Amino acid sequence: MTDPDAVTGAVPDPAATARTRRVAVVQAAPRLFDLPETLRRFRELLGRAADQGARLVVFPEAFIGGYPKGETFGATVGRRDDRGRALFADYRRSAIEIPGEAFEEIAAAVAAHRVHVVVGVIERHGGTLYCSALLLSPGGTLLARHRKLVPTGTERVIWGRGDASDVVVADSEAGRVGMSICWESYMPLYRTALYQQNVQIYCAPTVDERDVWTSSMRHIAVEGRCFVLSANQYATRADYPPDFFAPGFFTSDQDDAVIRGGSCIVDPFGNLLAGPSFGGPDLLVADLDLGLLDGAYLDLDVVGHYARPDVFHFRTE
Repeated sequence: MTDPDAVTGAVPDPAATARTRRVAVVQAAPRLFDLPETLRRFRELLGRAADQGARLVVFPEAFIGGYPKGETFGATVGRRDDRGRALFADYRRSAIEIPGEAFEEIAAAVAAHRVHVVVGVIERHGGTLYCSALLLSPGGTLLARHRKLVPTGTERVIWGRGDASDVVVADSEAGRVGMSICWESYMPLYRTALYQQNVQIYCAPTVDERDVWTSSMRHIAVEGRCFVLSANQYATRADYPPDFFAPGFFTSDQDDAVIRGGSCIVDPFGNLLAGPSFGGPDLLVADLDLGLLDGAYLDLDVVGHYARPDVFHFRTE
């Protein structure tokens, strides 16, 4: 394609350049119960994204620590079994503490590449595990930590609940960044809390691989007048220990994908800038023009001129 600037001799607009942020969404998986290998994968994938010029890199839900899809941990109503406790012990040992040695490795990798990072982690605090998302600065400083408010379904067996203390949107050089973990994006009042804080880049790490997830991400982008970056895992049998899956988990001998992806990047009008990507590991890259946000508010601001505070009242405790 011909470069219009080369033809006209036009000089690129410095203001437009200043508004633009290159971002990357990582679609990959950790190695369950293997924290050293997972950290190695994190460093490698982060380096690939940084090489593409990304200033913000988003990793999936539970990337550090893993998502034990299909496992019951031996929990039924009124009973737990020894096998499940042993599995939970392995899972707990592969979680990270903040601060802690593994977290320092993550921070050092981020600082080495000088990029902003959002990454889903399994966080160990006392005797409880939390499904958390971290936002780190290019210097490796923790700008924000958010713990998933409501683990979904059987996730409640292994993860604790977050609270209002970290329902935040953080200022960063990349823009105002908010984090919504998987089905938190189906909580209208949680979304509203992020909109109230003027979220510009809505990061949605997930393991929801359904086709409908993309529709939800596009809806949120339009509703919140924000960019949406959704990072999902692409995980196969090889990312889990041998004999991890119960008989019948796979529908045929040919099945290999455990989590099939679906990552995407969406602009404030619901247009897909990248993805959705299914069927393999991927690295999605897009340039976000934050200047679009000013015009996007012309006809919709769900916490402003479209909010009707005389009718509806909302607060975060």
